[in-house]
Amino acid sequence: MLLFFTLGLLIHFVFFASIFDIYFTSPLVHGMTPQFTPLPPPARRLVLFVADGLRADTLYELDENGTSRAPFIRNIIMHEGSWGISHTRVPTESRPGHVALIAGFYEDVSAVAKGWKENPVEFDSLFNESKYTWSWGSPDILPMFAKGASGDHVYTYSYDAKREDFGAQDATKLDTWVFDNVKDFFHHARNNQSLFSKINEEKIVFFLHLLGIDTNGHAHRPSSRDYKDNIKKVDDGVKEIVSMFNHFYGNDGKTTFIFTSDHGMTDWGSHGAGHPSETLTPLVTWGAGINYPQRVSAQQFDDSFLKEWRLENWKRLDVNQADIAPLMTSLIGVPFPLNSVGILPVDYLNNTDLFKAESMFTNAVQILEQFKVKMTQKKEVTLPFLFTPFKCQVIQDLVTSLLTYPLSHFVGYLLVFTLGIEVLVLSFFYRYMLTAGLTAFAVWPFLTRLWTRAKVTSLSWAFFSVLLAVFPLMPVVGRKPDISLVMGAGLLVLLLSLCVVTCLMKRKDSFRKEELLVHLLQVLSTVLSMYVVYSTQSSLLRKQGLPLMNQIISWATLASSLVVPLLSSPAVFQRLFSILLSLMSTYLLLSTGYEAVFPLVLSCLMFVWINIEQETLQQSGVCCKQKLTSIQFSYNTDITQFRQLYLDDIRRAFFLVFFLVTAFFGTGNIASINSFDLASVYCFLTVFSPFMMGALMMWKILIPFVLVMCAFEAVQLTTQLSSKSLFLIVLVISDIMALHFFFLVKDYGSWLDIGTSISHYVIVMSMTIFLVFLNGLAQLLTTKKLRLCGKPKSHFM
Repeated sequence: MLLFFTLGLLIHFVFFASIFDIYFTSPLVHGMTPQFTPLPPPARRLVLFVADGLRADTLYELDENGTSRAPFIRNIIMHEGSWGISHTRVPTESRPGHVALIAGFYEDVSAVAKGWKENPVEFDSLFNESKYTWSWGSPDILPMFAKGASGDHVYTYSYDAKREDFGAQDATKLDTWVFDNVKDFFHHARNNQSLFSKINEEKIVFFLHLLGIDTNGHAHRPSSRDYKDNIKKVDDGVKEIVSMFNHFYGNDGKTTFIFTSDHGMTDWGSHGAGHPSETLTPLVTWGAGINYPQRVSAQQFDDSFLKEWRLENWKRLDVNQADIAPLMTSLIGVPFPLNSVGILPVDYLNNTDLFKAESMFTNAVQILEQFKVKMTQKKEVTLPFLFTPFKCQVIQDLVTSLLTYPLSHFVGYLLVFTLGIEVLVLSFFYRYMLTAGLTAFAVWPFLTRLWTRAKVTSLSWAFFSVLLAVFPLMPVVGRKPDISLVMGAGLLVLLLSLCVVTCLMKRKDSFRKEELLVHLLQVLSTVLSMYVVYSTQSSLLRKQGLPLMNQIISWATLASSLVVPLLSSPAVFQRLFSILLSLMSTYLLLSTGYEAVFPLVLSCLMFVWINIEQETLQQSGVCCKQKLTSIQFSYNTDITQFRQLYLDDIRRAFFLVFFLVTAFFGTGNIASINSFDLASVYCFLTVFSPFMMGALMMWKILIPFVLVMCAFEAVQLTTQLSSKSLFLIVLVISDIMALHFFFLVKDYGSWLDIGTSISHYVIVMSMTIFLVFLNGLAQLLTTKKLRLCGKPKSHFM
């Protein structure tokens, strides 16, 4: 048994760690064959302008005077080229944006650990595939494309990093430096025969990285005059560079111009997340091979930008940022970047249908090449019998097998089970899904024959299910403390204790004085807990601190909560009731509001659950109903009394998982730090001690779990089912949930999105592993028996 337990923990640990190996290692592959369009390209050279940090709306919109901040670019849109919005991905940073633009794939997530300035892996790019590339701009961007390039054909010219000063008065000098150096370069080329011949070759790229707008945005915000004036400076600079190119090359019509941005910027001058102001960037193209403006009467988009920008009559062509790389490669006829995932936006091309078709085909083959290499690599490191092509003979066999079951019965169970799993998964995002599930639980007995056999039990089940369903609809605990609700919960516990003790005392044959004393001690402990909560609250309001006596009582109550139940009778009903009283005393001390009622309502539903499972088992004829007072918990249970698994046992296991998730999220999402309230531990200590306070709040979280697991022990005992068999089904359900979150893990988006997706997966996987230990604690609380005097005594059924 120890071997299987260890093996199970090892397997789940492997699953736990697998997401980091699968999602957060480099997905790039190498060894593909370069693919290029065999037809002559429309352009000999390409000029790429990237205005770092430029928002689409700030470029396209008109200013307060109704004029454009970039008149040259707007004139291109209306009379010479094609335009649209380039949709970037998060993280909206400079390096990921440029990688998407120039290499055609979205930032390799393994770069997270190494920052944005170094190349964690080698990747192909437009610059590498070109015959020559000359680039001007920031020292943070240019080197990463030259570093990975093969040969010596990517030339970089960058200013000193000290120029990138957010406190500088005029960041437009960064862009002026670029424009001036490009002009000087072409002036020098006229007197340098070697350089002159190079820049007159085909398949060449000129890259101008313009950082001034981004710098001004960080320093002064995008709404500032500095940011907007910088756009005008860039527009003027682009106009001069375009004029210079046309003049230098004699207006040969073989130059393509691309103007875009790597990312946008929020109103407060930051970027990195997924707000539209960060992910929507401009894309304007003109020159060789580019479609001319297309006048339209109407366009369908989910936004109102066209009307705001007064561009509703000029066709807007939106793309994903990575699509720009294959567009540029097809225009100058170089191979598609080997790692590109971009899809060629053919609407931008002004060429024959044959050229478009060949380009699209080449694009598809280039992406397919990556798949083939990846498949070969996987096949080499995978056992042969685990790596086999998928066959359709498989689907037919599956359908044939399923048809052997009664179709309506099987489909019904499958749909309900699938829906239940999805509700559990959604409850991690929306707490009210638990309310929907509990409401469905309340209706369940009335859809079966249980209603006719056990009306009182069915009504009780429905009542407490609906009552528990209220809690997920309430605000997270700690937001509005209310001690009167804690006092009310304590009074309900005392009232319930009085009723139970009175009933048990009437059964003189099985209720000894020793057990009566235990229950009275627990009732006294509840009273003391109520007093401590009220007294501590009053003392703190008077700013007199935590009374020492209250602190002593609180710690003593906590220490005894796991011992006193072991003194009670091992009879199922009495032991479970004793566990409830002991844990409720501690829970009251840790409560600040309505959550004090939660374990009580949950326990009442658990008691009804035990009874209703007996009814369902008797209804199916599996075994006869036994009185709970005659069944005792026992560690050494006769395994010959256990029965085989039935289809209904899957429902029992699902109920357990659902109740555990309800215990987890019933009073708030504890995955969030906002769910923790330090006021919960004021009865124990008020001096800040993070480890002690954290341990106390963790125990508060665990108490509902313990109550559910103890009830589950009773369910498997009363239904004569091996706890190991039923527990394995629970683990399967938990692992199916974990599989959902495994595929929901994000390796893109803001760091908050990525962290949240990982947290959900970790929580479910941890819960699966944690159930093993929780099951052991429940067995300890339910099966062990201590006596106030004499030797321990074992009890058997």
